[in-house]
Amino acid sequence: MEDPRKQEFEDNKLDKKLCRLVGQAITDFGMIADGDKVMICLSGGKDSYTMLDILLKLRERAPISFELVAVNLDQKQPNFPEEILPNYLRSLNIPFHIEEQDTYSIVKRVIPEGKTTCGLCSRLRRGILYRVADELGASKIALGHHRDDILETLLLNMFYAGKLKAMPPKLRSDDGKHIVIRPLAYVPEKLIQRYADSMQFPIIPCDLCGSQPNLQRAAMKKMLQEWEKVFPGRVENLFRSLHHIVPSHLMDQTLFDFQGLTLNSDLTRLIDSFEGDRAIDEGEDACASVASEAIQFAFIPKKVN
Repeated sequence: MEDPRKQEFEDNKLDKKLCRLVGQAITDFGMIADGDKVMICLSGGKDSYTMLDILLKLRERAPISFELVAVNLDQKQPNFPEEILPNYLRSLNIPFHIEEQDTYSIVKRVIPEGKTTCGLCSRLRRGILYRVADELGASKIALGHHRDDILETLLLNMFYAGKLKAMPPKLRSDDGKHIVIRPLAYVPEKLIQRYADSMQFPIIPCDLCGSQPNLQRAAMKKMLQEWEKVFPGRVENLFRSLHHIVPSHLMDQTLFDFQGLTLNSDLTRLIDSFEGDRAIDEGEDACASVASEAIQFAFIPKKVN
């Protein structure tokens, strides 16, 4: 039998790590400001439960004041246990709103059997949640996407859309009226799963988008999991790459002026450009120093006798 003191220690360590990662994401991207009213989109899955729980803890510790209101969109899917979320939210003593919209029937009617429902389902949800945010006076809309969701989206866009694009941690809606945030942006899914198991959240299964078989997103998830097993650290490095973009070493002509790039006789700028030319050799500082000296020596004008 596992020592309860050890389990308590591990749970406390996990709690602190999640608070640190969420707090860091909020700080890095300016997700929540003083006086904000944040609408927490609660689906009944492990991600949104974890997001709500951690934000409640951070609200108590934060140097700023902000409100939280939980919102669930009841899409009228069959066998949905309507009483679970209201009972849970009442136990937390926080404001909440249950929005009832039969999007399930619309999706099933419009999308042929066997086709993926994600596109239409997400658009319907987004429009409804924007309207609810207006009605509640919410200044921010918080979604429960985590680090692995962001990486899966990156790979999907690379492999199937030919774009270097992921999920933004913070975005403004097309109409400019809403700010959407993803406080779990730095959190790996495995930590969320551990936390949900420890907290024993009343998970509500979903038989809409994410539950469909043979989704390409599921294939991306499996690939990331296999990478993590065979090459530990690869997934984290992939995520870190999203923080360190070098436009001059890609091919997007709208981000870097390749047309305007010409030879420059300025010695200082030449050395700077050399530093940029070793994008994959950043650990080789000693070699870079020697090479930098070599470049300077090569461009010292020779005396003519």
